[in-house]
Amino acid sequence: MKLSRQFTVFGSAIFCVVVFSLYLMLDHIDHSKNPNGERIQNMLDVYDLLSFDNPDGGVWKQGFDISYQENEWDNEPLQVFVVPHSHNDPGWLKTFDDYYKDQTQHILNNMVVKLHEDSRRKMIWSEISYFSKWWDSIDEQKRDAVRRLIKSGQLEVATGGWVMPDEANAHYFALIDQLVEGHQWLERNLGVKPKTGWAVDPFGHSPTQAYLLRQAGLSNMLIQRVHYSVKKQFSSQKTLEFFWRQNWDQDSSSDILCHMMPFYSYDVPHTCGPDPKICCQFDFKRLPGGRISCPWRIPPQAITDNNIQERAQTLLDQYRKKSKLFRTNVLLAPLGDDFRYTEALEWDQQFENYQKLFDYMNSHPELHVQAQFGTISDYFEALRKSTGMDPVDMNPGQLALPVLSGDFFTYADRDDHYWSGYFTSRPFYKRLDRVLESHLRAAEVLYSLTLANMQKYGQPKDYPEVDNYKLLTEARRNLGLFQHHDAIAGTGKDWVVVDYGTRLFHSILNVRRVIVSSAHWLVLKDKQTYYHNPSSPFLHMDDVQPSQDALPRKIILDVREKPKLLVVYNPIEQARTSMVTVYLSFVAQAAPLGLSMYQLIEGMEPRTEAAKYMFLQDGKQIPGSKLEHFRQFYQQDADPVHIENPHLKLSISTATGLLEKMRLKEDDSEHLVRVQFFWYGTTSNKDKSGAYLFLPDKEATIYSSYQPPVVRVTKGPLFSEVTTTFQHITHTLRLYNIQGVEGQSVEICNTVDIRGEINREIAMRISSDLNSKDRFFTDLNGYQVQPRKTMAKLPLQANFYPMTSMVYLQDASARLSLLTAQSLGAASLKSGQLEVILDRRLNQDDNRGLGQGVLDNKITANSFRLLLEKRSSAEEAHSENTAPYSYPSMLSHMTYMYLNHPFISMGVSQHSDAASLIPYSPLSASFPCDIHLINLRAIQSKGPVSQG
Repeated sequence: MKLSRQFTVFGSAIFCVVVFSLYLMLDHIDHSKNPNGERIQNMLDVYDLLSFDNPDGGVWKQGFDISYQENEWDNEPLQVFVVPHSHNDPGWLKTFDDYYKDQTQHILNNMVVKLHEDSRRKMIWSEISYFSKWWDSIDEQKRDAVRRLIKSGQLEVATGGWVMPDEANAHYFALIDQLVEGHQWLERNLGVKPKTGWAVDPFGHSPTQAYLLRQAGLSNMLIQRVHYSVKKQFSSQKTLEFFWRQNWDQDSSSDILCHMMPFYSYDVPHTCGPDPKICCQFDFKRLPGGRISCPWRIPPQAITDNNIQERAQTLLDQYRKKSKLFRTNVLLAPLGDDFRYTEALEWDQQFENYQKLFDYMNSHPELHVQAQFGTISDYFEALRKSTGMDPVDMNPGQLALPVLSGDFFTYADRDDHYWSGYFTSRPFYKRLDRVLESHLRAAEVLYSLTLANMQKYGQPKDYPEVDNYKLLTEARRNLGLFQHHDAIAGTGKDWVVVDYGTRLFHSILNVRRVIVSSAHWLVLKDKQTYYHNPSSPFLHMDDVQPSQDALPRKIILDVREKPKLLVVYNPIEQARTSMVTVYLSFVAQAAPLGLSMYQLIEGMEPRTEAAKYMFLQDGKQIPGSKLEHFRQFYQQDADPVHIENPHLKLSISTATGLLEKMRLKEDDSEHLVRVQFFWYGTTSNKDKSGAYLFLPDKEATIYSSYQPPVVRVTKGPLFSEVTTTFQHITHTLRLYNIQGVEGQSVEICNTVDIRGEINREIAMRISSDLNSKDRFFTDLNGYQVQPRKTMAKLPLQANFYPMTSMVYLQDASARLSLLTAQSLGAASLKSGQLEVILDRRLNQDDNRGLGQGVLDNKITANSFRLLLEKRSSAEEAHSENTAPYSYPSMLSHMTYMYLNHPFISMGVSQHSDAASLIPYSPLSASFPCDIHLINLRAIQSKGPVSQG
């Protein structure tokens, strides 16, 4: 295997992101208009405008009646593109492999045959995870046939990512990585670059994904799952097609042309026009005698000479009505659904009957229509051509289409059914996802640095370059697979979730092998002594995770007989000082992307000061008869316990063990910051909460356990902490006695176990005295921050939003941020409050196709950092601004980096002394804090396979 040792972003430039240095400048820019003076519509304004009522719209239940004049197309005929597609979930009701075996391989095999039968037939495909698996199984003759279909324009790969990712829970690292993996595969095997995005099934849409697609070279995109009230508003204003611009963009450089599908679903009944009863009659898979039928009880009819006139006019009526929702005479009509075109019969039914309809329409000029099969890019090319717009140019001045910024969360498909439950569903695996992300990035960086270092010292005979690359590739693909919108979302069948978890778990183990073998080379003083022994590696990780559904635990390091060498890797690009815990806590320092060595020795002198402990229950101190191993200190009364470091002082209730106040020592300001836990139930109505939906019965009720919690207070030289054990939660607050980033926030760890509950969800609420009113801020995919407004006109569940990396609120004097190590749902239901759903246990299906509840809960560890910051005078002046953008502070960004990219500690297993190892640092200085190196990703070069 020949590897290209280079930095790469989508195969070209340095893979890094520079965002934070712009923050102060951007805070003082008016984003309401672009430089050309045109107004930019922001989704925050749209939500303010909407009443969110839900009147019956007639045949289009969530819309309105549509009418037209027969002569409207006399001068410019309607141009219809029917786009066949098959949405293949890489796991949902079946595992990825089972879907492939039972359905997907047959779809793709039939595609090659059936498209070649008629050059007018078209098809699009998006999931490269499936396509690559199928490609590996077919012979060269069939591969050439596929290449011919692509070259002729009959087959288009849309988006080209490894999966069609969830856009709420996925972090931008994983979004980019799965896109790179898919695009690299396409370039190597088919020589194509996708032009158009296709996202029909993610449950809400993020501008981060739009931005990444634009940066990957795509010019157009399509989205579907948007709140029904937004769809109705956009339909009435003919703004379903727009240029999607980033909130922070000062020109049109980030613009991507976006088409929003107007109706309820992407299936055939909801894509030809506003009346699903009629559109279903043109889904020819539902012809009588088949396995599925139309729920409106009017079946399709095979097209014959006797009915073709009536059938063509009926379908054209729907096309015309749908076209009235758009600004041009170019119309898109998708033709497909989940796992469609599995059997050859369906290909014949759909393509032959539609071709008859097209031939009839096109041969009758009095109908003023041109209809054909097309790909999604065919549609966008015609759209641009019809308006005189350049095929690629993003300048919206050429076209009377609006410019829009903002996001499309939280999604509701009907009534008060808001899809905010999946922001938290299966949180154990949302955390495991982030662990693999961090480990994969660390392994990629070390692997690339090792290959570069070997250019200087020479290639050792047994460094596993090829094997490590294979492990990295498998990990990339397993991480990419988990970004699928039914994977990280937590909305798959139980056994499918186990399959995903097993893939994540094995990839974590595998990339750890890459880390230790690469670090081994880099820290050796004498490179000639390197050897690779997989059964007894030179380095080993300091913790172990026994299975995919278990929490990791630290390995006890025995230093009684001889000193223990510890190698510490810093995976971020700034020098840092952080706590390292190996059943022995100490402060470690490491260069950016560097490796440091520490020698652990059993102390001969009693210099180490024991930490002080206090145990409380019900506000009273527990007698110390069984605490002889602890050095105790005593609390005289029921006053709060205090723990502090050079930056912060925390006041904690002795009765509950929960935080009550925070004091910033820089200005001696104290704020009420109270942590509490709450329960949500589910409604007594027919439709209840499930994997997708959050349908609470009422406002949350405060958590109370059957007996008072046990509170353990620990005060030591390196950190102080309070651990409170409730029936369902073990809650730890920790302050590090460290100068720098890690000492300026409060670490919060919650170990949650709700396996014995019925239809309950547990939340952590942080109440403060900050006057944030109805505004707060959540991030989108860890890449940007989106201002939110809690709206009384919406139900409680509608005011929850996805939180990938942070949520914060602020007033003129301070900002309170909660940074997270896993994606969860977050809200601010009242002024000064932050709330996060920690876990959900639901006994029933919520009627969105899964067919089960969420009852496979695990003991789940959630990690956070709570950060209280004083705001500057410039920020105070800006605090009342209702701008559609906001930015985390530099401290918040660095705190998040520390939380999600911790030191990686490795013990030296062999009989080596410290003299044989050297620290390693690839950088002469730290990167500026406003630059983050996303990845150093080795890519496979084109050309013959070799070991070079």
